[in-house]
Amino acid sequence: MQNILPQQAGLTVGNVIYRYTAVKDIDDDMLVHVQNENALGTGYIFRETDDWSGLEGNTIYKTIPVGAIPIDYWGNGSIEVEGQGSVADPSVIYTYKYDTCYDPQTNPDCPEYQEPYVLEDILPKEEYVDPQQEEYMRLEMEKQYKLDQQKEQEEYDRKKRLTKVKVDLEKMLGGLNMQAMSDAALVQEQALFAMNYIPVSYTSSLEGGSYQDVPMLKDGYIPRNKKARRVGLAQQRMHEEMLDLQYDK
Repeated sequence: MQNILPQQAGLTVGNVIYRYTAVKDIDDDMLVHVQNENALGTGYIFRETDDWSGLEGNTIYKTIPVGAIPIDYWGNGSIEVEGQGSVADPSVIYTYKYDTCYDPQTNPDCPEYQEPYVLEDILPKEEYVDPQQEEYMRLEMEKQYKLDQQKEQEEYDRKKRLTKVKVDLEKMLGGLNMQAMSDAALVQEQALFAMNYIPVSYTSSLEGGSYQDVPMLKDGYIPRNKKARRVGLAQQRMHEEMLDLQYDK
């Protein structure tokens, strides 16, 4: 019956309408059974018998009310011939209707209507996550992580280069300062020779006798060495400018 009646919950069959032509001799006994098996039990849920015994063949048309039998009870249907004869051009029609109150929750007008449950009120709410959006966010986070790692490495390399430049500058400026100190010593030595002042070497022999004190500095004044001062200040200024340049980058 699945290919005859709609498989709908709440559907009931109200009438069976059938038609066929009995083919027989008038003297032959013949019974025709129009029937449906009980799908939920034994025997038949519907069976109508026509007795053609002593009758000549003819076409019959019948409508049999069956009440409101649910679709679940209707099993396989058939037309069975008992005796002599046959059936031609058979047709069986079932009338049915749908009980709107089969499920009381479908219609507020039903006598036993109950407020239907809403799944959102029973189940915990979960935020929907689009798989494509989630994958996009994961790739973006990996990309950002790689960029951060690259920036940290570049910053480390930059500081390392600055440290190396600073050390090289200090070494170079240290050499310049030493050279400036040597130049200043040379200038001082030349000034001493200009004043005829030669330090005594204690490894030399001294002649005996007494020596009168003589003034070692004429007028008691040593002139300032402006050349040595200019050299020292220039080197110091160069050192400070080079240090400022590396930290301004």
